[in-house]
Amino acid sequence: MAEVTTRPSKRPWWILSTYFAEGFPYGLVRLMSTAYFKEHGASLQAIGLTSLFGIPWTIKFLWGPFVDAYATKRRWLLTLELAIVGGLILLGIASRTPVPLVAGAAVFMALAFLAATHDIAIDGYYLEALGQTDRARYVGLQSAAYRVALITGGGGIAWVCGRFSWLVGYLFAATVFFAVWTLNSARLPRIEQPKRPAGELVGYLARPRHLLVVVAAAAAIVGLWAVLRSEALAGVTGPLRKVSAPMWIVLALLLVLSAVAVRAPALKRRLYASSSTYALAFVDYLDRPRIGLVLAFIATFRIGEALLQNMAYPFLRDIGITLAQFGLAHNTFGIVSTIIGSIVGGLLIARFGLKRCIWPFVLALNSLNFLYMLLALKYRHILADPDAGRADFPLVCLLISAEAFGAGFGNAAFTVFIMRTTKASFKAAHFAIGTGLMNIAGTLAGVVSGFIASAVGFPIYFALTFLLALPNMAMIPWLPHLDAPPDE
Repeated sequence: MAEVTTRPSKRPWWILSTYFAEGFPYGLVRLMSTAYFKEHGASLQAIGLTSLFGIPWTIKFLWGPFVDAYATKRRWLLTLELAIVGGLILLGIASRTPVPLVAGAAVFMALAFLAATHDIAIDGYYLEALGQTDRARYVGLQSAAYRVALITGGGGIAWVCGRFSWLVGYLFAATVFFAVWTLNSARLPRIEQPKRPAGELVGYLARPRHLLVVVAAAAAIVGLWAVLRSEALAGVTGPLRKVSAPMWIVLALLLVLSAVAVRAPALKRRLYASSSTYALAFVDYLDRPRIGLVLAFIATFRIGEALLQNMAYPFLRDIGITLAQFGLAHNTFGIVSTIIGSIVGGLLIARFGLKRCIWPFVLALNSLNFLYMLLALKYRHILADPDAGRADFPLVCLLISAEAFGAGFGNAAFTVFIMRTTKASFKAAHFAIGTGLMNIAGTLAGVVSGFIASAVGFPIYFALTFLLALPNMAMIPWLPHLDAPPDE
């Protein structure tokens, strides 16, 4: 049955409920899976493989066009929320089976795909419902709801699981998520006319050639991974094993996107003639001026922030900050400061425009890394001799808050920029491409950060986190989409 569209509320409360719904399952899968595996007796090697649960969020843009082409974003997100409720119940049951690791791994991966697709629908709904100015104005609310959900889905549910049991914890999580679905189902505005009926998607995916492509791609990924892990080639591939699977996948897709971008205009003309909407979504994203610069900017935007965050706790631990103190500083002062920075940043972008705000915001994101360098210099005697004392905890809290506030500004600018790279017909797919590629910097930082820090020491390392972000910042004067998005 066709949905009847209504005008969105002037006060879009649904941003809080939808972005809470986006962050909650991410916390339950990405943050809780390691604890689940550890508590059920998994080896360290098996626990390390939980990083594979992040792959669906990295490659979600591969199926993003389907969310644009079939039904409505509202229908997608509500259907997926019910599916996630069911998955959470199954995860609790899996913890009581004779094979909790195997059953849990299967459910975690299924939940990851459901949650990643749910993210596509929510981001697409946000882009459909709001105009350019409001998208910037409310970007801070996104951040606030998402981070509260991460704390709830990670720390909150972890406490329930530890206090009672994994079954009780995940049944409680399912209850919370069902309440969110109930709210969204009753009050989420209908803002789109349905496109193709959802039932047609099953027939499209069931075509033999499409199934063959999926099977071939999966076989290629598994085959490449088997080669990299082969003991016979350990001498050659040993260094490559340090790179996570999501990183390899994103790098491969980035190369494919870059190659397609060269031929995008000609491909686009052929695809219009063939009515291939799936491929057209990608080619349409790539058929624009300075697309190479856009891809490079997105892929490297978080390099400085990611390098900093990877070594922040090891450094603070070395100067006497305990895990409990770090958790208090990061999960209270840090998160509150990030939320405030995102809200203020969004309001400033809505008032003055992205073009005037992006440079100072990105500078705030990266230049505050120098605070860690100054702290490392101040306490270099403790780094040299752990018995020489402890760092001043209030000073550390102030540093974490200041850096997080700058990160909030950077997050606001980056989110608005990615929104502006979307085009009218493929908002969800294009936003998914941008958010998928932004994972490159974080994964790369995880590979190299420890080696760099151990080689040069923390004071120089934190200075390098700023210097390595300079190439990204140097791209800003030539970026497109800073004045107005292409779909408005």
